[in-house]
Amino acid sequence: MIIRRTLLKTAAAATASSLIGAPAIAQGTKKISFLTWNLIDQKELIEGWINRFQSTRPGVEVEWLDKKGPEFSPFYQTQLTAGTAPDVINTQGALGLEYAAQGALMDLSPLFAREAAVKSRYDANYLGNWMYEGKNYMVPFYITKTLLFYNKPMFTKAGLSGPPKNFDEILAFAQKMTSGDASSGFMTLNFDWLYWPLLAMNDVQLVTPDLKKTAFNTPRAIEVFDRLAKATSSNAINKISWTGRWVEPNGAFGAGNIGMLHAHSPAYFFFKGQGSWVTPESLGVAHMPGNHATPNSHGLGISKSSKQPELAWDFLKFITDQGQASELGMRRKLLTGNVGVDRATLAMLQKDDPVVHTILSTQLEHTDKMTGNWRFGNDSRLKEAFWPEVQNVLLGRKDAKTALADADRRMTRELGRS
Repeated sequence: MIIRRTLLKTAAAATASSLIGAPAIAQGTKKISFLTWNLIDQKELIEGWINRFQSTRPGVEVEWLDKKGPEFSPFYQTQLTAGTAPDVINTQGALGLEYAAQGALMDLSPLFAREAAVKSRYDANYLGNWMYEGKNYMVPFYITKTLLFYNKPMFTKAGLSGPPKNFDEILAFAQKMTSGDASSGFMTLNFDWLYWPLLAMNDVQLVTPDLKKTAFNTPRAIEVFDRLAKATSSNAINKISWTGRWVEPNGAFGAGNIGMLHAHSPAYFFFKGQGSWVTPESLGVAHMPGNHATPNSHGLGISKSSKQPELAWDFLKFITDQGQASELGMRRKLLTGNVGVDRATLAMLQKDDPVVHTILSTQLEHTDKMTGNWRFGNDSRLKEAFWPEVQNVLLGRKDAKTALADADRRMTRELGRS
């Protein structure tokens, strides 16, 4: 089986060979390509950006490519191998870190040193999510992190007046709102470490600060996972928390029989479309206890093999400046990581859509408490080592002590390969 590292080793050779005998682009024309992650619904917006960019830069062409999430990585890897990697790419979560570790992305640090004003436009904590071994490889495109949504009518019925303040209250509140199989008190999204705030609020660490050794196999972690497993067994925590990904948990919350949902901000637009009960009066919005949250943002980077790196940098700056970022933020009701733009977007939403304003405000608060965002160059392999064993505990297949010991061995092996 060909793995990413193998593909990237051959990419450099493919790039060099592609320079020989390659058909020339029209004389005087400079061309770059832009690969996005499932943004085909924004065709009008992105094509408008490209037209404006090209119109002010004679002789420049930008080709737009878009791939759905499952198609993105295979496509990019194939293009890397062929020496034709898109110049500017938009990735989700920690995938950019993996590409950086494998040598696919250009280090942006020298460009930031040259243009400090560009670096200062981005929220520093979100920008830091794509810093690998002291170097910046991506900038924010649009930003999200987790928060707690809650069903106010279910809270009222259970005699609860506000969101939980600690882990004990999460479990206690969840139990109060649970009625057999008819309703559950709590649900979380689980992919990309999104569940980690439940552990962070209990001072459970995944790894040591230097990212070299595991740190989670402790009596405290065993206790926390035991409690989560028991709450799941009683249906206080809905089992879909540990088996679903996006559609299933958000759909379940939208159905109106889940008390609390821990998810990142885009979940609102999904479950709102599923549930007529979701109104400004019925939906509660809060930070998780301890203000812990896991980011799941989209970033922009430049392929190291780009034959037009300065033009790619110019385009990256263009689509994250005030004009384009403002359009994206207002059109999709999201935050972009451009600090000035996001402030203006929130000010407009406060009047036009107070619920979205409240939700998005949480995305800019307590950004120093983001967790589950370790700067791993092998993030996907570490998830594959850790998550199956944790899932075994939460679904009652293994006891916590045994499963965490097994996860520890698997994680240690992967960390040793880093």
